[in-house]
Amino acid sequence: MFIPSAYAQVAGGAASGSDGIAIAMQFFPFILLFVGFYFLMIRPQQRRAKELRNAIDALKKNDQVITSGGILGKVSKTTDSYVELEIAPNVKVQVARGAITEILSPTTAKPAND
Repeated sequence: MFIPSAYAQVAGGAASGSDGIAIAMQFFPFILLFVGFYFLMIRPQQRRAKELRNAIDALKKNDQVITSGGILGKVSKTTDSYVELEIAPNVKVQVARGAITEILSPTTAKPAND
């Protein structure tokens, strides 16, 4: 009664090329955010994981490592899937290679108060 009827109209018709550009411009900020996240977060994390995998594969006797449980030990023996760590004099534990989270270099590792 008091409200007139409104009808939707297509601006420029369905075959207009400007609709595709408008849709692409709406998604452009999301694409830009994804690219930013990839280069700032995803790619460096993948690189660190690859470096750790290579370092774990190259473990040898007398390397100092930290496990995911926070145990610091010196490698005394390695097998394909396990590493034997000496955590104290004459105290050895066997851990899975996947439990090693960090390999300490000889320059950063400090000797224990022996």
